[in-house]
Amino acid sequence: MDKTKLPVEITVAHGKVEGDLVIPAAAQGLVIFAHGSGSSRHSPRNQRVAEELQRAGMGTLLMDLLSSSEESVDLYTREHRFDIPLLAGRVVLATDWLRDQPQCQSLPVGYFGASTGAAAALVAATQRSVAAVVSRGGRPDLAGDRLAHVKAPTLLIVGGGDTEVVALNRGAYQKIGTAEKQLEIVPGASHLFEEPGALEQVAALARQWFTRWLGGQDLRAA
Repeated sequence: MDKTKLPVEITVAHGKVEGDLVIPAAAQGLVIFAHGSGSSRHSPRNQRVAEELQRAGMGTLLMDLLSSSEESVDLYTREHRFDIPLLAGRVVLATDWLRDQPQCQSLPVGYFGASTGAAAALVAATQRSVAAVVSRGGRPDLAGDRLAHVKAPTLLIVGGGDTEVVALNRGAYQKIGTAEKQLEIVPGASHLFEEPGALEQVAALARQWFTRWLGGQDLRAA
């Protein structure tokens, strides 16, 4: 499959955030990935899901949500990785950047969030019109009262063995405002979906959700 691969740099208050943009030929949509606490755009789990989406004809943008200087501070203080308004603002910034790119303007946009990145994606979805949201092992509860304002179709994927996060997702699911929502529990999977076949199930569920909701939509006027 032919793909266009582009490095991305977006200026922020304390430097720049970097990303990797991949657009398959004849792409039908584009998914922005918001990684979890202590992770980055190089997350092998997110990259695995991104590859599955690319095979399904969707572009992907894996972004670092913190600049290098912010990462250096967070490594010791952990003050940024749970700053959901900051992280959501970076997802919004990436969305606006994409919609300024000629090759992306006609593509509907979705969000894929992991861990704390799921909360950031959901908050961002209340600030920008997006086609769909998927959470993997996420903390949607950290989106707080913004959950009631989510309009995008939302899929929450949780490992069955991640009992505390399952409970948090069940609670968040009840608060999400969209009429189109789904909670999928992968039996026996842990928080990082490291068990054989678990991540493949996540990738398949994400592909199905985004294929359903991104196809044929045009958000240029959003």
